Amino acid sequence: MTPETIYTVAQQAMVVAVKLTAPILLSSLAVGLIIAMFQAATQINEMTLTFVPKLITIGIVLMVAGPWMLQVMIDFFQELVRDVPYLIG
Repeated sequence: MTPETIYTVAQQAMVVAVKLTAPILLSSLAVGLIIAMFQAATQINEMTLTFVPKLITIGIVLMVAGPWMLQVMIDFFQELVRDVPYLIG
């Protein structure tokens, strides 16, 4: 196994990780921004106010995008297992 092979597999793993986390992080960021603007406009400084909407948003995103995320992970794993003989030598 060469360093280039390890680099390629690690790069593919990072791309898959970004694909899997992007929907959750971006939706949480959007909800947090909206709640922060609401708090700034109304001057309500309650720290727990952002927690519940973000939690609900993450749950909804996981329900909607969960099957796609699972399929991405399965595809990556199957491709990795299929390529193991070629990666080793």
